[in-house]
Amino acid sequence: MHLRKTTYMAKKGDVEARWLLVDARGKILGRLAVQVARILQGKHRPTFTPHVDTGDYVVVVHASEVKLTGRKLTDKIYTRFTGYPGGLRPTPAGEMLKKHPENMFRDAVRRMLPKNRLARKMLGKLKVFGAELPEHGFEAQGLEPMEL
Repeated sequence: MHLRKTTYMAKKGDVEARWLLVDARGKILGRLAVQVARILQGKHRPTFTPHVDTGDYVVVVHASEVKLTGRKLTDKIYTRFTGYPGGLRPTPAGEMLKKHPENMFRDAVRRMLPKNRLARKMLGKLKVFGAELPEHGFEAQGLEPMEL
């Protein structure tokens, strides 16, 4: 008699997402973004399934205190397009870190996720704050502090 082994595939209702709190203070942007992207995808779980959202919710605080290595503060350029001819607007990483640290961190994580509909769903589970956690947010979810 031959026993057949089967691979476990998670179903949409099987996954119970946790809420994790990550402090970005003093961490390197890219290295932290890699770890957050893995958690959003659910690759940290043994029940990871590529076509099902098995990831957890991640709340990142102190995104304004993240570090960039080398000369990235001056040399790295973020661009956005206004939609008009000649409307490409460059912004150095140092200025971006001061004005919009949330967008900078979210961009880094977004680029590390797969490029499909499921990734857009995963990115919706990422909450980024430049400073402390607001007083009126996420207490009810039972945030678990996570050291990365």
